[in-house]
Amino acid sequence: MLRFSADWRTIFFLCLFATLATTGWILDPHGPLLVAWVIVTAISSWICAVIAHNTVHSPVFRNRTLNKLFQGWVSLSYGFPVSEYVPGHNLSHHKFMQLREDVMRTSKVNFRWNLLNFLFFFFAVGPGVTVGNYKYKKVMKERLPQWNRQLLYEIIAVWGVKAVLLVLDWRKAILFVFIPHLFAVWGITTVNFLQHDGCDNDHPVNHSRNFVGGLFNWFTLNNGYHGIHHETPGLHWSLAPAAHAERYHATIHPALEQKSLAVYMFKALIYPGKRVTIDGKPVVIQNEGPDHDWVQATRETALADLGAAGSESSAA
Repeated sequence: MLRFSADWRTIFFLCLFATLATTGWILDPHGPLLVAWVIVTAISSWICAVIAHNTVHSPVFRNRTLNKLFQGWVSLSYGFPVSEYVPGHNLSHHKFMQLREDVMRTSKVNFRWNLLNFLFFFFAVGPGVTVGNYKYKKVMKERLPQWNRQLLYEIIAVWGVKAVLLVLDWRKAILFVFIPHLFAVWGITTVNFLQHDGCDNDHPVNHSRNFVGGLFNWFTLNNGYHGIHHETPGLHWSLAPAAHAERYHATIHPALEQKSLAVYMFKALIYPGKRVTIDGKPVVIQNEGPDHDWVQATRETALADLGAAGSESSAA
């Protein structure tokens, strides 16, 4: 029933989060073990956020009903409705990368210390993402009823379960569910800053930064290959390394093929910690004004842009 056998790894990570959250709730560790448990659970939830991203671009199952159910499972693991992720990401960021219609453009932060740009990027783009998503929901409520129903189911499932867990034990709910989920949504949003800041938006291959280390990409389901993802959003994650090697490696700027995410983050955020372009020049942020209305610009978008539950063709 899986479209690609590689998605057994996807299922493994979803099961891992469920196991960590459930076992943490039951064992209720204390002291250093509790801190470690929450950190590992949060990282696993972030991987589930990567899975949410993958799912809205490339359905996991051949069967449309299974894809709908799967989106519910992913929503509970990531902590937020997967269908809510679709508009601001697929229809704003992908279609208008780094332009004013892109609510996740990196120019929304402009601190002198680059580490602050990284830490506060989520808070700078979050309001625009939320406003745009629900404006799109209102506009498309009647035109795309199947997507709207799927979003509603996911909202009920996610927030219903969280409400029940809060009633059962608010402390455990915060430690093993809310904190991991908040880290997941912060992480999946903030990684956009690392992937695009200082890149050349107008260049055919230099528009995205790629992290090509094997270990990192095993755990993140090849999320490091971001350039090829923008070129072919529907490409299954398991095919990204080969596609990157074939279409990007020979011509991409060397600075946009980073072997280590950790090393890049240290250099970019800590020391020397300078915000620079791929050519080493300072990034200059213009006073660009507020977001442009991406919702109006995408009202005629095909159903195929709306994830696994968006269209019949997505089940193929």
